Amino acid sequence: MFNLRDGNNPDLRRRVLTGEISPEKLITLSAEEMASDKRKQENNQIKEKALFDCERGLAAKASTDQFKCGRCGQRKCTYYQMQTRSADEPMTTYVTCVNCDNHWKFC
Repeated sequence: MFNLRDGNNPDLRRRVLTGEISPEKLITLSAEEMASDKRKQENNQIKEKALFDCERGLAAKASTDQFKCGRCGQRKCTYYQMQTRSADEPMTTYVTCVNCDNHWKFC
């Protein structure tokens, strides 16, 4: 009931009124399924960041100006390397921009 009345979630109300979601199905939806499209996108970003942080663990970081951030164009970055594939292939380098916190990786 609260989710249907929420002003920040007009998508759910619209889907119920148009019949896209039946009332019978509405009562079985999880909180994630009832979230607005904007909230779903925010949740996915949070999950991706948590996964990225989990993958890299507590690996040592080094600062460098060797990499250029594609988002802000700055060269202040930290990076670390991890062996993610077989031993005869090169290590994967994970880079984080100090300025805008943009993350990327390359092999």
